[in-house]
Amino acid sequence: MIDMVKWSALLDSVRQGTKVRIDSREVEDGDVFVALPGFKLDGTEFIQDAIKRGAKYVVCSEGVENYSGNRGVEIIKIPDPRAGLGELARAYYRTGEFEYKLIGITGTNGKTTISYLLEHVLQEAGWRVGVIGTVSYRCPGFVQEADLTTPGCLQTHELLSRMGKQGVDVVCMEVSSHALDQGRVQGLEFDQAVFSNLTQDHLDYHQQMEIYFQTKSSLFDAQNGHKPVGVVNLDDDYGLRLAEEKEAKWGYTLLDHCTGVDSCLRGKLQKNSRQGLELELLLQDGKWNVTSPLIGEYNASNILAVQAAGLELGLSINELQNNVAGFTGVPGRLEKILNSGGLHIILDYAHTPDALQNLLSSVSKLDFDKIVVLFGCGGDRDKKKRPHMGKVVSEFADKIVLTSDNPRNEDPKQIIEEILPGIKRGTEVQQIEDRRSAIHSAVSGLGERDVLIIAGKGHENYQQIGEQKIEFNDAAVVREFV
Repeated sequence: MIDMVKWSALLDSVRQGTKVRIDSREVEDGDVFVALPGFKLDGTEFIQDAIKRGAKYVVCSEGVENYSGNRGVEIIKIPDPRAGLGELARAYYRTGEFEYKLIGITGTNGKTTISYLLEHVLQEAGWRVGVIGTVSYRCPGFVQEADLTTPGCLQTHELLSRMGKQGVDVVCMEVSSHALDQGRVQGLEFDQAVFSNLTQDHLDYHQQMEIYFQTKSSLFDAQNGHKPVGVVNLDDDYGLRLAEEKEAKWGYTLLDHCTGVDSCLRGKLQKNSRQGLELELLLQDGKWNVTSPLIGEYNASNILAVQAAGLELGLSINELQNNVAGFTGVPGRLEKILNSGGLHIILDYAHTPDALQNLLSSVSKLDFDKIVVLFGCGGDRDKKKRPHMGKVVSEFADKIVLTSDNPRNEDPKQIIEEILPGIKRGTEVQQIEDRRSAIHSAVSGLGERDVLIIAGKGHENYQQIGEQKIEFNDAAVVREFV
């Protein structure tokens, strides 16, 4: 059992400025070292190193040895060091004292688009907005390129503290399943939790879809007695289940699936063309229309999520209706690469079977003569999805260019070999391992009424080969050739 007297004293010390570390190499005299259990490394292995470097406090799990004989060092054992780190970070950065609304957005696909679109709608309504997500961490006067969709616990609290001091009204935060499982959002109290969908991804980490779902759904649990308002996609089977199990207040649907929620926002797709979307929205007795330059039914669903979240924040229907129309899209998400040759080239981050299905089914409804898809699969990640991705792409593409994504520590040729069994017979397939050469070839063979979809990396500005990150951006490479 935790010694609450010691723990309270430590929290008071941290509030007064005692620094908290999770990397023993950063420890200085008087610091707190939290020994976290890790996916690859266990922090308990570095306790002695932290003590040698001057740690005054060590926070660790209850099963750790006593480290007797280290005079002047306070060893505090707690059931969950990750939760403890969240409390300490909250105390050090004072993240519980700011008045902004914190919105957590989770799901396999759509998190980034929802966060960008919600940011735009709120800014147009005069709100000061912070964003923590896949592309960047930003607020008025500050922007930092993102290393992770959801950064580590200490960095997350530091960012939120910065945003709070900048006077933001709301923070839109993408919350990954890894972040939830690894305790990166411990110590935070979300005001809203938005769920987009759940499809096969990250099973190299979670192993089973049920574990993946339970991890995602933990965002909707109460923290310190503070339960977020749930905003859930009812067109997703896991969303329907989540709405019931977590008693979500808001649901949104394009298929008239209104069950398990107090307020249901219905959307009727009136138009889905190369020029964009037109939607009719219905909420109880209210009705309004929304137009957007975004394309695809999945973006219609993302728009509904933003409308529901905005209504919960208190935006008027007029604000929600007018402010969506001016949003042109997210870098690397259905991003059109304009060029003097008039070629139709689109970048997208889609790297799961479901994301590719959504992307390509939307593009297939537009009046292109030929659909060319360039893609690969990431190395050291869920291998089971590779043939599924090949199958999905071959259902829509007239030509497939298979290439490297981020091969990491795998052989690119072997990754391609594992995609091939899913591709249906008769599909034209070109295999070019080098991504730059593959893009060049795909662009060179493109007709005026064809479309090239370059999928998988989206906004990323690197390619990871082995342990090295090499500068590489799909959009920049396309522009070299056009």
